Amino acid sequence: MPTTLDTGNTAWLMASTAMVLLMTPGLAFFYGGMVKTKHVLVMLKMSFVCLALVTLLWLAIGYSLAFGKDVGGLGLIGSPAHWMMHDVGLDSRTGSIPTVIFSCFQMAFAIITVALISGSIAGRATMRGWLWFVVAWTLFVYVPMAHWVFAPDGWITRHLGALDFAGGLPVEINSGAAGLAVAIVVRKRRDFEREPIRPHNLPLVVVGLALLWFGWFGFNAGSALQDVHNAPMAFLNTQLAACGAMVGWPLIEKWRLGHVEMLGVASAAVAGMVAITPACGEVSPVGALVIGFVAGVVCAFAINLKYKMRYDDTLDVVGVHGWGGIVGTLAIGLFATARMSGRKGLFYGGGLDLLWRQAVAVLACAAFSFGVTWLIAQAVEKTVGFRAAEEYEHVPGAEEEQAYDDETIAEIRRRLVAARVPVPVGAEETGDRSPAADAALLAELRAVLTRREQEK
Repeated sequence: MPTTLDTGNTAWLMASTAMVLLMTPGLAFFYGGMVKTKHVLVMLKMSFVCLALVTLLWLAIGYSLAFGKDVGGLGLIGSPAHWMMHDVGLDSRTGSIPTVIFSCFQMAFAIITVALISGSIAGRATMRGWLWFVVAWTLFVYVPMAHWVFAPDGWITRHLGALDFAGGLPVEINSGAAGLAVAIVVRKRRDFEREPIRPHNLPLVVVGLALLWFGWFGFNAGSALQDVHNAPMAFLNTQLAACGAMVGWPLIEKWRLGHVEMLGVASAAVAGMVAITPACGEVSPVGALVIGFVAGVVCAFAINLKYKMRYDDTLDVVGVHGWGGIVGTLAIGLFATARMSGRKGLFYGGGLDLLWRQAVAVLACAAFSFGVTWLIAQAVEKTVGFRAAEEYEHVPGAEEEQAYDDETIAEIRRRLVAARVPVPVGAEETGDRSPAADAALLAELRAVLTRREQEK
């Protein structure tokens, strides 16, 4: 790549960075709408604290360790020489763009990756434990893996020769494997298998999806680090894969449930974009469409594995991001074209050479992420505590913020409880209501309100 400043490439990467940063608030809304009412603010906080903490860590040491000169020549970690962005100034270049904006772009990837993991433990983790986890996980899991894949001298890129255009390994598979580890450590809800969580606000989920979808174009096409060559194709492939998955997943849902739900459609779009992330700059539009469709089918089945394997992946991070990332990363070994990536997949005459490299990369990254994340989560649980204190899940106290105004429901409940003597409701109209019937009605209303409060 050229080392002189290219204003077009710089402008595109600045726009892409803003788009990727917007994905974390989008994820907060996406997750926030999927949980119960009493947990929506907790989920928003878990995403937004990642914006602050990871930004500070990236400035302090994260960027240097991920993209500094390789230490030891093994491709495992970068040099800490650029701590606090030392020696990175206005004239520093990464290819044809300022290093400062390149660093910000990669920082946005780090932020959303750790935020994704929160969906695996939604509603049952302490905020204190989550804060410590974010710091440790970013430094000991994400930063090394970013060096492996994104740095030109990383071992997966340079030594293994596997391909990953925009982060299928360090973002998608990483968050999926980490989500499985923390879900196991934090332990499942008592009624996990009996009572699935129902989204309290599907429109909020769709708003979050819209922001994620918009940001994903910057996520994938921005990873070209230029506004020509395969960036436009990565942009198109992102759209095609999302739409392909929105056909595959609903077909499975219709077959299994007899109807298609909006939550399934939204999850399908995410699964398609997850799968195309590593492959968007390596495959043709037809390949992208097939990858999206297959990812939709696979993830529609994968989200139910948690019930068979008995791990509580609350918002299906493992099923969507983990399995979707695996599909997309392996698909490069099948669908890569010489015109797009310079390498050929199995279906384009390249044999098994690229496919086995992709498989090794998947296994190595998933094993590293799961193992180190499990150790970090265990350390957090043993020291500051990770699982919420309540037996079932975190319930905000009266002194905490509330997402919605529940005063009307509370007032109705107080009035019903205060109605110790049955009131002849509706006797004037019907003429045949008895005090006993009205008392039964009041009991039913109490039961309905109690159940409503429990389901929030």
